[in-house]
Amino acid sequence: MAQDQYPPLVGLIYVFNIIVGTGALTLPAAFQGAGWLFSSILLILLAFVSFMTVTFVIESVALANATIQWRKIQSHKIDESEVPIDSSSEEGDSTERTAILNSTRRKRFFNLNSKVELGEIASLYLNKYGHMLFFLSLCIYLFGDLTIYAAASGKTIVNLSCNSENDTEDYSLKCWEGYNVTRMDMYRVFVFLFALLVGPFTYFNIQKTKYLQMFTITIRWCAFIIMVTMAIVKLVRDGPQGHPKLINLAEVPALAGSSVYSFMCHHSLPGLIAPISNKVNLYKKIALDFTLICSFYLLLSLTGSFAFKNLDDLYSFNFIQSDNSNFSMKIIGFFLVSFPLFPMSTSFPIIAITLQSNLKHLVLGHSVENGNIFINRLIFPTLAVVPPVIVALCTHNLKRLVEITGTYAGVIVQYIIPAALVFYARRQCFRDFGYNKHKYASPFRNKFWLLFIICWAIVCIIFVTVDILKN
Repeated sequence: MAQDQYPPLVGLIYVFNIIVGTGALTLPAAFQGAGWLFSSILLILLAFVSFMTVTFVIESVALANATIQWRKIQSHKIDESEVPIDSSSEEGDSTERTAILNSTRRKRFFNLNSKVELGEIASLYLNKYGHMLFFLSLCIYLFGDLTIYAAASGKTIVNLSCNSENDTEDYSLKCWEGYNVTRMDMYRVFVFLFALLVGPFTYFNIQKTKYLQMFTITIRWCAFIIMVTMAIVKLVRDGPQGHPKLINLAEVPALAGSSVYSFMCHHSLPGLIAPISNKVNLYKKIALDFTLICSFYLLLSLTGSFAFKNLDDLYSFNFIQSDNSNFSMKIIGFFLVSFPLFPMSTSFPIIAITLQSNLKHLVLGHSVENGNIFINRLIFPTLAVVPPVIVALCTHNLKRLVEITGTYAGVIVQYIIPAALVFYARRQCFRDFGYNKHKYASPFRNKFWLLFIICWAIVCIIFVTVDILKN
């Protein structure tokens, strides 16, 4: 089936936008807490490690395409000459001479022309326990993602509607003077209303439209540019109000969780890469993407860390304007505080649909299509929406939610799963036809890098576990 394609620049913009989302708003507070110098170094290192595992995911897709084509040839479903040529191949149409060369023929197996999702790759190379662990880890991450969205939405509306005190994290304060209603009470009401308004879309097979995506991207980038500009203006006008330490190891777990969460794109990568029309120098282009993203995160975090004495868990809350502010500043402040509601409202049902799809695979396995309408249209959508909302009703602590989701489930999805998939995929391809050299091979092919990723993941998990036990 023909697949809609887009130029490399569009594909890189999609990758950029799926990484730089609402999670970026949780980064400045963690950055300030862990110390600006140490945070800068760690953020650059985390960007590098995340890029490394992105190359593992892309190589795994190419290896999976090779395995699928090889098994079709072995089962006589297709002839070897029918294997499609990579549209971005530098070789172009092979001559009669090169066509007879075994190595050249096998190079054609390794391509990114067909979208192969991570779940399908896991089913190709992992045993049933590894396959189950993959879906379980992905479901836990998506569950945490939905919980963060619900909690962040509730906190956003609370800060828009309740009296803004100096401490926006004190939810025992009254929401309005003269009314015996606390901020926590209203937070729970708003989380419930958010679930009531957005949750029902999970029960339908909706997809984010092109124009809706363009709208939310425009809103997001207008907000980010305004926040960076206002922080710089505040620094120039008032001087540094924040005085972050050079290093504060006690806050490293929060930074690790936020950073892992802020560089996540791995579970959506196969669908973004396959439609790119020209994949020549793909790794160099994605490396440029990650360089720009890391630079933007550093700019957002550094300006915020020095412009504000204390940063809220959700950075946009720092732009709440006082009653003495002029009308235009109040409008800008309202826009900045409320803008996360737009991407979260559109993304929540999409993520919930993804979660229910993975829950079906986890519970029903290969019989997923045989479930009755009651199970498919009611039970699984409810399981995808209700538990995250219940957790969000119980806590408004975004810092802890991001820390746990980003570091436990996020580490598995972003580090361990790509490393495991590429390791077993390489081994299987070598067993199948004794060849796995191709142009989509990760630059980090040495087994040292796989060991490094596993050790890095263990260190991240230990940091957060120690912090949780300490508190």
